[in-house]
Amino acid sequence: MSLKAIIIDDERLARLELRRMLQDFPEIEVVDEAANADEGLARIESHNPDIIFLDIQMPGKTGFDLLSELDRSPQVIFTTAYDEYALKAFEVNALDYLLKPIEPKRLADAVHKLHNGEGNGNGHTHLSVPGENRSLLGENDQVFVKDGERCWFVKLSDIRLFESVGNYAKVFFGNNKPLILKSLNALEERLDEKVFFRANRKHIVNLRLIEKIEPYFNGGLLLELKGGEKVEVSRRQTVKFKEMMSL
Repeated sequence: MSLKAIIIDDERLARLELRRMLQDFPEIEVVDEAANADEGLARIESHNPDIIFLDIQMPGKTGFDLLSELDRSPQVIFTTAYDEYALKAFEVNALDYLLKPIEPKRLADAVHKLHNGEGNGNGHTHLSVPGENRSLLGENDQVFVKDGERCWFVKLSDIRLFESVGNYAKVFFGNNKPLILKSLNALEERLDEKVFFRANRKHIVNLRLIEKIEPYFNGGLLLELKGGEKVEVSRRQTVKFKEMMSL
């Protein structure tokens, strides 16, 4: 099975060299290349590749900026001359990180990871992109979350709570609580209601990460999540919740 790849790098020679090196891997087909983030976005949208080889430092927008504008993103292998970004790239949990000049053995390792299904197989998905007719996000989809300088790819199944903060939503996963520019209503439209439940005006909870359910005021319920957060289910939503959970 061949994997479609796009190389995004502002240096023409770097693109040529990587293209040449990838000829040793017949299973990877380089379908296009781009010299900057905007070109890269257009190429990704037209080809829907399985993987992108992405430079981080480019004139104008960086590779991280490009990722934050994607709706559905492929696997990402960063290629860069700047090792100061290494930590940041691993924080976003890219598939791999290749330092220029790229060594053949490191490229082979990265391709090997691709075959072993490390990273995620279902495509990353960024949460803050406008657009219509997009499909629901499955719990195995990964979302790209960018909060200031920090970025993450997070599996939806690891997100236990979305909390409304004005025009933003706070996303709870692990020990992190970054804010994304997205309303709870917009999120609710994209999330699978069998997994993510709108508990009240301000909260959407991951049903699979509920630790405890207790009765609460006025016939409502109080949910305790695996991270220790307590969320009230409004009286109206309690009826729906009990039906869903067959309580």
